Amino acid sequence: MSTLAKQGAAGLRLLLVLTVLLGVVYPLVVWGIGQLPGLRDKADGSVVTLDGRAVGAQLIGVDPVDPNAKADPTNDRYFHTRPSALSQDALGPGDPSTSGASNLSADNPKLIDLIKKRQQEIAAREGVPIGQIPADAVQASASGLDPDISPAYAELQVRRVARVNGLSEQQVERIVEATTSGRAAGALGEPTVNVLALNLAVLAAKH
Repeated sequence: MSTLAKQGAAGLRLLLVLTVLLGVVYPLVVWGIGQLPGLRDKADGSVVTLDGRAVGAQLIGVDPVDPNAKADPTNDRYFHTRPSALSQDALGPGDPSTSGASNLSADNPKLIDLIKKRQQEIAAREGVPIGQIPADAVQASASGLDPDISPAYAELQVRRVARVNGLSEQQVERIVEATTSGRAAGALGEPTVNVLALNLAVLAAKH
């Protein structure tokens, strides 16, 4: 057998071995690890179900829409996520298929006007002065699909959510506290509240 043929055969064998290892064995091992207790829900996308039906994912923040709030936002029964930069409306829900940042600079007139509009809409919805609105309520995240909000933004929405859902403010405040995650490793980042978990907890408290 010529040298060229030997090299070709060796290359083919290497290709077949790597194809099996990286294309079959490795994916199966990773999938198997993902099915271990405690990891399965995360490996499957952290999907949250209610009554056997998927209602969202803990890691993807899609702002809930209350049809009854179109005429009067003050009657909106949900806690809301941060705004999405690519939404057609200032505070409209994000679309996971087209998520992303606006890439507008901090001094861009379009971004400044958009933030002012968000401030006005949130102030009207919550019945508070603009000065009480936290920054994350009006600033879109890099992905546009951040599932968490700050405890301050959650607290801002407590009075409305409690009133519309027929709960006391103390009940809803306890729910916010129970669904607040602390800093990673006790020092990294800031405390956050998962909006999906928050809304599901409010729903459960009504029944």
